[in-house]
Amino acid sequence: MLHTHLTSEKWKSYSPDKQILMIANEINRAKNWIEKKDFEKVSHCYERAFELIDLTVDTSKNKSLIKELLRFRELIATEYVHRVSDEKTNSELFYVLLSLNFESFNLYYL
Repeated sequence: MLHTHLTSEKWKSYSPDKQILMIANEINRAKNWIEKKDFEKVSHCYERAFELIDLTVDTSKNKSLIKELLRFRELIATEYVHRVSDEKTNSELFYVLLSLNFESFNLYYL
């Protein structure tokens, strides 16, 4: 586990918008490493995002959110496996993730 301080119980106590924002933080960190051309650290950010997505999927009761997060996970996996990360794609991933939750989207963009 990369987030050693997190347990399923603790993660479940966070609101869905906070969970999405914490996943988005990892995608945003990846953007910073993409700009610096450090793709090893980009991979680490995506790995941490995978972990948080998995925690969300495991603890959520919202079937629609689970379905969309699993699709989103596939998009990150494509970037991770092919190591083709670029700023535009990463920004699109960030936007898509935030759009999965109205409150998260509004907190960031409004």
